Amino acid sequence: MTTPTTLDPRQAHSRLHELTVIDVRTPGEYAGGHLPGALNIPLDQLDRALTDIRTAAEGGDILVVCASGARSENACRVLAENGITTATLAGGTSAWAAQGHDLHRPTGTTKATWSMERQVRLTAGSVVLLGLLLGLVVHPAFQLLSAGIAAGLVFSALTDTCGMAAMLARLPHNRPRRADLDATLARLRGN
Repeated sequence: MTTPTTLDPRQAHSRLHELTVIDVRTPGEYAGGHLPGALNIPLDQLDRALTDIRTAAEGGDILVVCASGARSENACRVLAENGITTATLAGGTSAWAAQGHDLHRPTGTTKATWSMERQVRLTAGSVVLLGLLLGLVVHPAFQLLSAGIAAGLVFSALTDTCGMAAMLARLPHNRPRRADLDATLARLRGN
């Protein structure tokens, strides 16, 4: 297995014209702003796209991006296990935008889905508050709900994984329609 190369936003910007960029965030996050020319293949759909990504990699370099770099690193590991060499964008689209590079937002996009990180913070915070409230009003045992979320957050930080994000990614507003992914794979084949 090979270790993926990491490009900083300046390097990626200078090479953007020669890279095939794959954004592994949810469709809602992608619609909120992505690198120009990026193709949206959500992390949980990567297996379905392996053949097309392998073919694209034979014709040029692949850059895998997400919001911060964590999901793209996971995607690069999966791709490397399947013999596909890729690079990641250090700091993800957040770092790209922070350095003043433009993010493409599709025309007609009226509302952007919150980033996965924001969705996780809202969900975790809500469940913690609910556990505390139910612990005060109904029964103290409900406080275990809050403790469970706290333990999950610690585990998430230590392992750099997030089970809650994986669950939230399955919600309808975070899932690609099959036709959208088919269109993306057709564009990937055309590169």
